[in-house]
Amino acid sequence: MKEFKKKVIDSLELPTNDIHPLIYMSGNYTVGEKTTIGLFSEINANKSKIVIGKECDIASFVSINCADSHKLTLGLSDEIDRKEIIIEDNVFIGSHSFIGGYVKIGHHCVIGAGTILIDVGEIPPYSLITGNPATIKEGYYEV
Repeated sequence: MKEFKKKVIDSLELPTNDIHPLIYMSGNYTVGEKTTIGLFSEINANKSKIVIGKECDIASFVSINCADSHKLTLGLSDEIDRKEIIIEDNVFIGSHSFIGGYVKIGHHCVIGAGTILIDVGEIPPYSLITGNPATIKEGYYEV
């Protein structure tokens, strides 16, 4: 069984990372201490930068992607648009969420499952963010 599992994982040809073989991680990224990332998630920082703080919990099936190719596809640009993403310490990101474009998520925020964040800029610490389009409740978790 272990040999079969290795063959399946190797057949996917995913870049290697220090967290888990079934997470796609590439480009210029850093992940802080005690941060967990669920299976089948994506961290794509090719030709840009993604910073994930310490003690974050990123659920399965989350996509954090610096690249946006829609303008290139439509002939409105000659290149893929790439912007950095910063996730500060102690942030929870729910399953099936997408984070793209310039986004800076303050510490102690919660991103609800299925939330879409594209080019929303800076989100203050202790916020609750949910939905598509995203609703930001600033200070929701402040004590």
